[in-house]
Parts: sequence; C-alpha cells; structure tokens
Amino acid sequence: MTKKIEIIPAIDLIDAKCVRLSQGDYNQKTVYNENPLEVAKMFEDAGIKRLHLVDLDGAKAKHIVNYKVLETIAGKTNLVIDFGGGLKSDEDLEIAFNSGAAMVTGGSIAVKEKDTFLSWLEKFGSEKIILGADAKDGNIAVSGWMETTELAVIDFISEFHRQGISKVISTDISRDGMLSGPSFELYADIMKTLPEVEIIASGGIATMDDILKLDEMGVPGVITGKAIYENRITLKEIEKFIS
Repeated sequence: MTKKIEIIPAIDLIDAKCVRLSQGDYNQKTVYNENPLEVAKMFEDAGIKRLHLVDLDGAKAKHIVNYKVLETIAGKTNLVIDFGGGLKSDEDLEIAFNSGAAMVTGGSIAVKEKDTFLSWLEKFGSEKIILGADAKDGNIAVSGWMETTELAVIDFISEFHRQGISKVISTDISRDGMLSGPSFELYADIMKTLPEVEIIASGGIATMDDILKLDEMGVPGVITGKAIYENRITLKEIEKFIS
C-alpha cells in the first residue's frame, strides 16, 4: 500500500498573528486569527501531525522574529513543526531549534549564501534542514519572492540533492494564495527527474480534489493555508482523509 500524502497546514505570522498573503505580497494581507496557538490546536484535534510555520516578519527583517510563537505552539501541542522565514545566521537556527522547531526551511539563504546553508546541512543533517525551492515561471525566486533568479528550479534542487538535501518544499509563487490549483506539471517534473527527493507541494491548493490529485501522483506532502482558512477545505474533510 502506498503511503498517503501528508497534509501540512501553514500558519504565516505577522505581528504574532495568523495571516495569509496573496502571491507573497505584504500589501495583500488578511488576518485570520489573532491567536496562532488556537489555530494549531484545531489542526492537532483534526489528527494533523505536522505544521509549516512561517515567520513573515522574519523574512522581511532577515532574522528570526516570531520565535515566541514557535515556542508556544511547540510547548503546547505535539505538532512536528518546520519553521522558515528570515533564517540567515547560525544564531537564528539555534533560536529556532531551541524554541522547538523540528526542522527549518532555507530558501533565499541557499541561493545567496550557499556555504552557510551547506554548513547547516552538515551540522544538523538532512532530516532537519529543508530546501525551499520557490518557483516563478520555472525559475527560483528569493527574498520573500521579491527577486526572481536565472536558476531553473530542477537544476537548483538537483545541485543541493547532490550535496545531501533530501527534503524540498516547492511553492509556485504565481499560484500562492490564489486558490487557483497547484502546479501539477512542476511537481511531476521534479518527481520524474529526482525521484529520491521528498517533495512537498505548496501554493494554489483550492479544494480537497487538488490534494487527492497530488496524492494520486505520489507527491509525499502538501502545504495548504488559505483553502483551510476560507473553509474551502474543512478540517472534517482532512480528518476523514487522514483516518
């Protein structure tokens, strides 16, 4: 029996509140809940085991900001948390892990300070370090998606896979927060080229059908945020799928 896709809800943080942006635009922000712990507990009650926690303030400030929220959620739930957003230094990483993150995601740093990122991989191992490969028109985008590089997504992932990366979160920016369906072609290409990489799809999930299609494709994990917050995917549906 093949393993079911893991559904990983996202909590994006600005001012320690649970928000969502559209296409990574800080000017298109919706606050969904003032209390991220409350949201995390709802996810846990639905049988969810893992959480994708993003420090949007940190991504802007280029250092960890919302670590207290991480500490609270890690301390008061059993969720396995992967944490990202603004992790730029060894000190940021220490704070994240000490605050309860099980894994951290690095995207921009892997592009801009490759040696630092590889040193984290060497120090903490591929179970704890996730590569963030955010895509815009097939190329890697960085710095809170404000810059698109010339690096092709698959080449970028291949290069880090050779260095020992095994987990990758890939968000198609043009679809993120737009509820327009995920980039099925992108994930199919990545899986075909790099079958050993554990790819987590992110961006554009609109309905449970999107998740079921990714599951059929054999995608190991999927991150969803807005669809849950806008009740297009209910926690009851997720609970049913998990059980």
